[in-house]
Amino acid sequence: MKQRYFIQLSYRGTAYNGWQIQPNGLAVQEVLEQKLSQILREPITIIGSGRTDTGVHAEQQFAHFEIERALEITDAFIHALNCMLPPDIAVQQIFPVEPRVHARFSAISRYYQYRIRRQKSPFLDLLVYVFRPELDVERMNEAASLLLKYDDFQSFSKVRTKVSHFRCEIHRAEWVVEADELVFHIKANRFLYGMVRTLVGTMLEVGQGRMTVVEFEQIIQAKDRTKAGRSAPASGLFLVEVGYPPETFAKKMMDDEL
Repeated sequence: MKQRYFIQLSYRGTAYNGWQIQPNGLAVQEVLEQKLSQILREPITIIGSGRTDTGVHAEQQFAHFEIERALEITDAFIHALNCMLPPDIAVQQIFPVEPRVHARFSAISRYYQYRIRRQKSPFLDLLVYVFRPELDVERMNEAASLLLKYDDFQSFSKVRTKVSHFRCEIHRAEWVVEADELVFHIKANRFLYGMVRTLVGTMLEVGQGRMTVVEFEQIIQAKDRTKAGRSAPASGLFLVEVGYPPETFAKKMMDDEL
């Protein structure tokens, strides 16, 4: 019987064509599969909790794989795997889960942050969006609060995307000033392709006074991508948490107690 394992990892997405394997560029999934296959000495296929776009980062991503044998996952094993991986991908944990647990379909929430700075930084410029204009954060939060009232976000989805519906349950949406950064926090059960970056780009229009909060709400209601603003750059976007029901990790907790 196959054993299923979860992987918790993080990555800087700058050099990658997103999470999912693509025919025209290097993906995080591809690199991780190659190194896992090498260290485990058999072909390994992994399934992620969801896709991140080209250039988008992840502080916490989950994926799973299956193998015919039980593995002894030690700190030394994780260290060896991380030595094989490039510096911009890091594995934190690998642990067993029940066969029914699925990295993508068992997830109940995803939490993203979009980070903006006004000043250039030689250390952070690939990890934030440097945006100079003054912004009215209070007005941007008025717009963000409207997202909690709606569940159809077709206006903020890329046009050519294969989804059966555009509904998302948003649980948190707010802009917070944190030290030298302005950070947009958004948490939902699911996200559409390109949704967060388009929301950010449109709310930046609100913050600059180029769009009213009423007009922002009209864009939500329109269900038309051409009505929304431009997509903000990938550099500022982070997947920071993937949520699962507590029972998802029951097997891991039992093993930890032994």
